[in-house]
This record gives sequence, structure tokens and C-alpha cells, in this order.
Amino acid sequence: MGEADLAELLAFIPRWLAVVDAETPRQRAAELNELLTMSSGHPRLTDHADGGWHIHYRDDGLGLAGVVRAVVSVGTALHLTGRGMDRLSRCALAECGRAYGDFTRAGRQRYCSHACANRDAVRRFRARRAERSG
Repeated sequence: MGEADLAELLAFIPRWLAVVDAETPRQRAAELNELLTMSSGHPRLTDHADGGWHIHYRDDGLGLAGVVRAVVSVGTALHLTGRGMDRLSRCALAECGRAYGDFTRAGRQRYCSHACANRDAVRRFRARRAERSG
């Protein structure tokens, strides 16, 4: 990855996080529509390198940063429209705050990983135990 690609991706990340942090589905859609406008191209079928037919949502000839922007923007749109507009969030562990896509059946994921969920559960358990013994 070149310096220009890195700079482009570093500028893109806060814009994508604005989608994650949007407070309403309408605001989330507006933020994501802006990213789609600047990052994706008209969908088209392609069979480059005889690898099998598939859809590209980006223009040809993009650098790495352009490809990543397109894949993340279109992937986010597909996830939200397929799973639900509320299926993108930040980890509930106070010191973490990572963004994650909720792929659970029930749509109730609160943590980015099992490690964060376990860390928070242990913290709550210890707080209850200290409260009882204190």
C-alpha cells in the first residue's frame, strides 16, 4: 500500500464510522448514501481472469484504497438492508468502542467479540460479589 492509499483510507474511516454512529436509520442511510456515491460504481457483471461471473460495484482501474472504499461501502449497505438498519454498532465494553456488524439471529449483539463480552461479564460478577460482601 502506498502513501496515497493510506491517506485516502485514513480519511475514509471517520466517514464510515459516522455511518456506525448514526442515531437513526434515516441518518444512517444518508451517511451511507454519501459514501456509496463517492465510493461505488454502477453494478455490472464481470468474469475477469476466468474466475467465474460475479458483480463489481466499482469502476475498473482503482487503486487499493478505492477498492477498499467500494467493498466496505457496498458491503455495509448489503448488510444493513439484508439484516436491518440497526445491525451496526459499537462495542458495549466502555474501554473498547470498536465497531461491529451484528450477524446474530436475534439481532441482540452488544459486544464486538467474545473476549469483550467475557471481560464485561467478569467485571459485573466481581462488582456484584463486592457489593454483597461489602
